[in-house]
Amino acid sequence: MAEVALSPHSGSRTSRLFELRTILFTIVLLVTLFLVLYPVLLIVLYSFNAGEARATFEFGLEPWRYALSDPSMFGTILNSLKLLVAIHGIALPIAVAISWVLARTDIPWRHGLEFMFWISFFLPSLSVTLGWIMCLDPQYGLFNKLATLLPFVEEGPFNIYSFWGIVWAHLGANSIALKVMLLTPTFRNMDSSLEEASRVAGAGRMTTVARIVVPAMMPALIAIVLMAMIRAMQSFEIELVLGPPFEFFIYSTKVYSLIAQEPPQFGAASALATLGLAVILPLIFAQRHLTLRRQYTTLTGKLQTQPVRLGPWRLPVFFAVLTVVLLLTVVPLVFVALASFMKLFGFFNLPDPYTLNHWIIVLRDAVFVKGLWNTLVMAVGAGFFSVILFSLIAYFTVRTTFRARALLDFISWLPFAVPGLLFGVGLLYVFLESPLFRPLYGSMFLLVLATVISSMTLGTQIIKSNMMQLGHELEEASRVTGATWWYTFTRVVLPIMMPVLLLVGVMNFISAARDVASVALIATAETKTLALLQLDFMVEGRTEPAAVVSLVVVAMSTGVALLARALGLRIGIRN
Repeated sequence: MAEVALSPHSGSRTSRLFELRTILFTIVLLVTLFLVLYPVLLIVLYSFNAGEARATFEFGLEPWRYALSDPSMFGTILNSLKLLVAIHGIALPIAVAISWVLARTDIPWRHGLEFMFWISFFLPSLSVTLGWIMCLDPQYGLFNKLATLLPFVEEGPFNIYSFWGIVWAHLGANSIALKVMLLTPTFRNMDSSLEEASRVAGAGRMTTVARIVVPAMMPALIAIVLMAMIRAMQSFEIELVLGPPFEFFIYSTKVYSLIAQEPPQFGAASALATLGLAVILPLIFAQRHLTLRRQYTTLTGKLQTQPVRLGPWRLPVFFAVLTVVLLLTVVPLVFVALASFMKLFGFFNLPDPYTLNHWIIVLRDAVFVKGLWNTLVMAVGAGFFSVILFSLIAYFTVRTTFRARALLDFISWLPFAVPGLLFGVGLLYVFLESPLFRPLYGSMFLLVLATVISSMTLGTQIIKSNMMQLGHELEEASRVTGATWWYTFTRVVLPIMMPVLLLVGVMNFISAARDVASVALIATAETKTLALLQLDFMVEGRTEPAAVVSLVVVAMSTGVALLARALGLRIGIRN
């Protein structure tokens, strides 16, 4: 029998390897503390700064008094709560029904429909919102113009610049798509024994779903509702575009307005950000607890069952789901494309209403060219560096016994609890208040950091969930043969994880390309991205140039998503 010959110096080499791993873990921990926890602590600290943000710190409660004495403050919080209830009260039942249909029935083309919901999630919110503005604007919206052709209809009944218009924009952006893409794998992997027992006992399909499936899914549903509540606090760009015409503001747009005004009220903005953290952090702890429980109570995957046969309802249900998919993706984008080729959208009675001038002007604009380059640099940088950082965080929290790994795991969850706009505030403090880092303000490096931080939680959790399913045998075999820890990590662990790492890289590329909230406060004229340029056009009412930029961003996002699909990446979250 062949024996493995170990070097007499293997003990000292093992000691050196352990030291290397410890040093790398310490570096990763310090980097995440600096990039994530330090900005959050600065937000809390500067909420008690009675002086100017860039002056000597003066402790005081004036920022809190300024923020809380604003008569509009209660209204913005109430508006946020009303939006939360309306959006997710509508989106959740629809998403549950669609997810169950996609996962547990014999509906045609179910995998294609599921992928279309992923495409919907990756579409930029501003692009989808712009499409619905084209349809539902009270003055020139096409749906309103068509409605006025009907008898007894004098003016269009739809108004995108309203509370329910904002709700509709959120439903069309990603509120439904996010829930479908999270719930469908959960329904697919759920133990079906109780379902089958219910049907054997004579219960109907709807009774089985209402009395068996939904209660069994309750931990997952509650976790997703909590996630939705957290994301509602992060909402920003849709309200910034649709809210001002009827003076509708929410928590995040209020924070933005405090910083954007002259002079900037950094202290008051920090006070509101701290108040938001106090609300969000308990939600993130509850969501994390339920997610961990769900791995052991809801998802078993032990039994495979035949899809539920819909019978004569098969095609009607298919067309119903297809209609939802088209409303989320094709319909708004068709109108965005139409607007980009019209002299003035909505005025079809003009002689020769179509033109290429908007495309020519925008594509030749130096600001657009610079924005395109900035977007590509930021997206590629975010995709590359996020894979490196997130894979190390996932490995250290799953495969090691360092005492501080629990702290590292907690920090990786923190960006999900802090809206990107607030992290932008924290990064402003970090890079403006420190002479060492001040030269980096206004650089693309800072924008890459912001987008990497914003996607840290989701990317790390995807890698962790897949890494936990890997056996230790290959790593142990590599170490027994004398391979170093670094060699084992880079030549054994990472190649096995490569499909998942590519998936995370693609997701972060798309997220960075469409990101607005994380970079809105830290981008300068030289580092403005296409998403920010599109936001500027929309706020200024320049619809047609905004449509051109929107289509370019959509083409980048969907192109990368389709490329990932062609490479065989299964887009889905197992846990």
